[in-house]
Amino acid sequence: MRFVYFVFGTLMIVFAAVQYNDPDGPFWVGIYAVPAVFAAIAALRPSWLSGFGLVLLGLAAFGAAAGTVYYWPKEVAFWRQDVWWNSETAREGMGMMIILAGLLLILCGQLVGRRSSGS
Repeated sequence: MRFVYFVFGTLMIVFAAVQYNDPDGPFWVGIYAVPAVFAAIAALRPSWLSGFGLVLLGLAAFGAAAGTVYYWPKEVAFWRQDVWWNSETAREGMGMMIILAGLLLILCGQLVGRRSSGS
């Protein structure tokens, strides 16, 4: 799982890096930094995601779920390349979906890991 967390964290860093020319780029860099940090912690220091760290991870996942609802693309067939290539709102919505999926993966991985270790 550490490899999966590392790949996801790296992907979030790349997503943040491509925000350089976006008018609201600093906002999205911050948004993408949250799952990148949690992925790095899960990969390198998973013990930090117990107790209060697990609560913060849960809150981040809840925030990502709220962001996914808020940024859900209004475009029809937003997943098609010809749509998201030309629509920033579709890309933002899909970015939030990816963030949510990654944070849920990390959260579930931590919960299953705690359960299997008897914590």
